[in-house]
Amino acid sequence: MTIRLMLADDHRLLREGLSRSMRESGFDVVGEAQNGVEAVEMARSLNPEVVLMDVSMPEMDGVEACRQLRAALPDTKVVMLTMHADQNVLANAIRAGACGYLVKDCSTQEISSAVRMAASGETALSPQLAASMLDEVRKLHIAPSREERVVTRREEEVLQLIADGCSTAEVADQMYISQKTVKNHLASIYQKLEARDRTQAVLQAVRLGIVSLE
Repeated sequence: MTIRLMLADDHRLLREGLSRSMRESGFDVVGEAQNGVEAVEMARSLNPEVVLMDVSMPEMDGVEACRQLRAALPDTKVVMLTMHADQNVLANAIRAGACGYLVKDCSTQEISSAVRMAASGETALSPQLAASMLDEVRKLHIAPSREERVVTRREEEVLQLIADGCSTAEVADQMYISQKTVKNHLASIYQKLEARDRTQAVLQAVRLGIVSLE
């Protein structure tokens, strides 16, 4: 099934080029917004599966647009595009509910992969941003009780594979379990670590020393 994708970027040439590339990659680009306010309004109208959102936009920045969009359309995934690995922006994007983070010098293939991962419930972490994200997430004061929320050994294995960049299917293959079982493990992990998505779960697990980012 073709993924319904919406773009939000204030640079017309970049937005049009990205739109063309995404269409050529098989996506249904349903709309193109030029600022954060327009992005939220357009998303409410078009109900895309994934929004590819620039961080720096006029009228409303991408992070605030992501927050409002996710509140209105919780099933719509947001992948953020940023020029620089700014720690504060990345931490705010995590809080806002974005599930993908890419730098703008990445390839079309990397963007396509991130959008597909987002649409299927995966999290796309750009390697260039992982360290900066981890540094900032350490300041988020998410501190679950170790006595109440310790993950099981099996859940640790799932977390480490996710931290290594594996998809749900790849985790299932490596652990010789079904994808449904992987999803059940993730649901349990989210609850124990008080995480909203894979990004928060992995970074919280790293902060607690459960897994490591190579």
